Amino acid sequence: MKQLLTIALLPAFAGALFSQQTSITVTKSGEKPSIAVIDFRGTGGAQAFMAVFNQSLFSQLQDSSRLKMVPKTVYPLAVPQQPSDFKPPIKLSDWSSPPVNANYLAYGYTAAQGANLVLFGWLYNVQLPTTEGAQVIGKIYTGTLDEAGAHKVADEFAADILKQFGGISLMGTKIYFASDRTGNKEIWSMDYDGANQKQLTSYRSITTFPCVSADGSKVAFTTWARGTPSIFVHSLETGRKLPYYNQSASVNAASDFSPDSRHLLIYSSAGGGYSQIFSTNPDGSNLRRIGNSRAIDVEPKVNPKTGSDLVFVSDRGGLPQVYRMSIEGSDVVRLTNGEGEAVNPSWSPDGTHIAFAWTRGFDPGNYNIFVMDIASRELVQLTHGEGRNENPGWAPDGTHLVYSSKRGRVTELWTMLADGTGKRQLTTQGNNEKPAWSKTSSR
Repeated sequence: MKQLLTIALLPAFAGALFSQQTSITVTKSGEKPSIAVIDFRGTGGAQAFMAVFNQSLFSQLQDSSRLKMVPKTVYPLAVPQQPSDFKPPIKLSDWSSPPVNANYLAYGYTAAQGANLVLFGWLYNVQLPTTEGAQVIGKIYTGTLDEAGAHKVADEFAADILKQFGGISLMGTKIYFASDRTGNKEIWSMDYDGANQKQLTSYRSITTFPCVSADGSKVAFTTWARGTPSIFVHSLETGRKLPYYNQSASVNAASDFSPDSRHLLIYSSAGGGYSQIFSTNPDGSNLRRIGNSRAIDVEPKVNPKTGSDLVFVSDRGGLPQVYRMSIEGSDVVRLTNGEGEAVNPSWSPDGTHIAFAWTRGFDPGNYNIFVMDIASRELVQLTHGEGRNENPGWAPDGTHLVYSSKRGRVTELWTMLADGTGKRQLTTQGNNEKPAWSKTSSR
């Protein structure tokens, strides 16, 4: 099919598309590669969707934090749309020399073919002297001839570009969260950028604290639909409720799946007394207690890299603090220093950092988001004076975080880069909280 599209739309494209591609070269240590991204144009009916395409492509690359985006105001007047355009007056050096100073150039065009939008996309290393070896990517992408199709092909092209620089595309990943916009608190989902917000549950009660299995097949959450807090599990493939046996207890709450998706970590008051941490099978069987304390232990999160240790919140030392222990319940260590209240821990995908909410002396009365390097215990505060910020969750790329922020009377969901920059609001209706970012994508 791709060869047919090549012949139909651009006969000269095939040779350039399948020519030998260069590997990515590394710039100075610590310096991000700079990339120029032209505004793509479309032929026929495709042009109507180019604003959506160009915005989506540029923002994905910009938000990745992997690349330095060259401002479009310094681009040359003559821009290429296909490899054959690289002849006077268009040269590679136009892009690698001042004022552009780019390392890479993303360019191409789109065309309408029947009900399809077809993207021809290239990535060139413009620092090389000739076009023969400059091509890094040359590929055809297809989508529907509408805004959704424009988003799709832009996201796929961006994903391929980011892959060249060690980045992971967030396309296809989902954020699950609790929202009261319908009058009851239910579980909802949305795309990584806030698009396609959809209601998943309709229990007409308090339904909250979603967590998603690592394989993306299940979502577990806590609901008061039966009058007392119970753990429910839904299939994300069918949308149907799956069997889960709840212990007879005043507290039953889902918290996290193991990296292999074979176990669900919960906290429960099963057996009486304080809430404690347990592991179960995804159907609630094989209940196993992890740890044993005379205090409230909640919010267990398993290290996604090792599966052998977890972080959790406990008030065993007074105020709630973040602790770490082995998956067997041994080697308990407090990670936070005892000041304020530290809650909502979340592991980075590589298992080296945690994000959490803390009242530690900053902006008294409110929680702020912090990131801790587990090995060094070094801390970075990511939110400052922006209301009450809680429940941080890592994106699969290890670069973005989603969190809830109450600024005024309502709580909304935001994302930001893991250095605290690039904050972006995702929700606008009702109160939205307890986000969980799916660890898998459709790519």
